[in-house]
Amino acid sequence: MSLQWTAVATFLYVEVFLVLLLCIPFISPKRWSKIFKSRIIQTIALYGNTWFMVAIAILVFLLIDAFREVRKYSVTEKVDVTNNPTAIEHIHMKLFRAQRNEYIAGFALLLCLLLRRLATLLSQQASLMASNEAFKKQAEGASAAAKKYIDDNELLQEKLRAAGIEVPEGGKKGAGPQEENKVLKEEMKTLKEELETTKKALQKSDSDVQAMKKQAENLTVEYDRLLEEHSKLLASSDKKSD
Repeated sequence: MSLQWTAVATFLYVEVFLVLLLCIPFISPKRWSKIFKSRIIQTIALYGNTWFMVAIAILVFLLIDAFREVRKYSVTEKVDVTNNPTAIEHIHMKLFRAQRNEYIAGFALLLCLLLRRLATLLSQQASLMASNEAFKKQAEGASAAAKKYIDDNELLQEKLRAAGIEVPEGGKKGAGPQEENKVLKEEMKTLKEELETTKKALQKSDSDVQAMKKQAENLTVEYDRLLEEHSKLLASSDKKSD
């Protein structure tokens, strides 16, 4: 085997090893994605497209050359070998080598394309798995938020019923969340208005109480003053009678 075909055969063995390595089931696509994104692989992939095109061109050229050699030595029926019996063995040897080289170049070209496709599919699968996990977490968060909203809504309805406010059963069972939310907002608005009215009435009552308290204090002061004047008048009348 010549030097060039030895290099192609070595390249083919490396490709077979890499394909088997990429097909190992217990290495996840995420791990392969991390490996592909490593600094060494990124440095290699920087010129990888150029190397890939050069390798494809070389393998295609060698495949065409091997195919030409097969066609060249597939003429044993047309050659007269009666004068040279060893020529048939030489032609068969050349034909065998040409066919071997054709298979080597063909499989090397096929595995080169397959390796590129496998690496692309593994990267895409890793991206899809990451997106799937993100969507799953988002859906779980939305489900938890919806459950919390329903629980809060039911708790609010129970508080409204405990406060003596009737909550429509139709809004609870038949209407949608928006209708139910609208009813609850109206009830909350009514409660706020009643609370404001009660607060104003309480403030007015407090003002009345403060006014009555101040008036009582003034009456007490006035009573004390009158009592003191009455005592003085009694004292002066006693002195005059003496």
